[in-house]
Amino acid sequence: MSVSHAVTPEPVDVSYFPDPVGPAGRIGLITLATDFNSEDDLRGILPADIRLFTTRIENANPVTVENLKSMAADLPRAAKTLLPGYGVDVAIFGCTSGTAVTGSDKIGELINQGMPGAKVTNPLLASEMALHAVGAQKIAILTPYIADVTQSVADEFRARGFDVTRIMGFGLDTDLDMTSLPPTALLEGALKVDTSDADAVFISCTAVRSAEIIAEAERQLGKPVITSNQALVWHALQLMNYAKPVTGFGTLFDQDSKP
Repeated sequence: MSVSHAVTPEPVDVSYFPDPVGPAGRIGLITLATDFNSEDDLRGILPADIRLFTTRIENANPVTVENLKSMAADLPRAAKTLLPGYGVDVAIFGCTSGTAVTGSDKIGELINQGMPGAKVTNPLLASEMALHAVGAQKIAILTPYIADVTQSVADEFRARGFDVTRIMGFGLDTDLDMTSLPPTALLEGALKVDTSDADAVFISCTAVRSAEIIAEAERQLGKPVITSNQALVWHALQLMNYAKPVTGFGTLFDQDSKP
């Protein structure tokens, strides 16, 4: 019968220099508890030297105006959980429709309650800035939402001075159904919603997998295509003064304008 003996821990005698975590910056994402897509989309667009850190906000399906409004109260709590004691360079709220029904300024205020002084962006603000950057005044809007949620997004863009030439929605009311939309369907939708007088097409929602079809949609349409997650990355990098090029996700990243 063997006898177990106590072993004294020894220090690891290895010489090293710590690797920086996110050497060019850290972005904090507040996404929905039921989100299936935004983390993948954002990480797919972000440069390798930027790190994304995520927390989740309480929400409920179906995606209705009432449910979207109710989740805003959880934003201060969620913001506090983003690398407490370390902080992020920019905090992102990952819900376009939730921003539309609550208000962009209010979203920023709620996040700053949990992260005082943090730079904040959201899909509505980022997309507004992105559309200005590509010189768009008249826009066509494609969403995955039901009619009244789609209308709320369009109304917010009109309130910001844009002319909306056409609005289309897929009529979906859960995040799983939105993420299940094939990118090919989003591409077809972008082609259908476009109008000859639109300066750009906007594809709303962080839950849809639109990032991978931006370049092809721009090629077929011959005009800029702005999506929620693409605009979020672009605006966050602008707020961080990130200067390296980002390619493969639309002509938006060719723009040098600062917010």
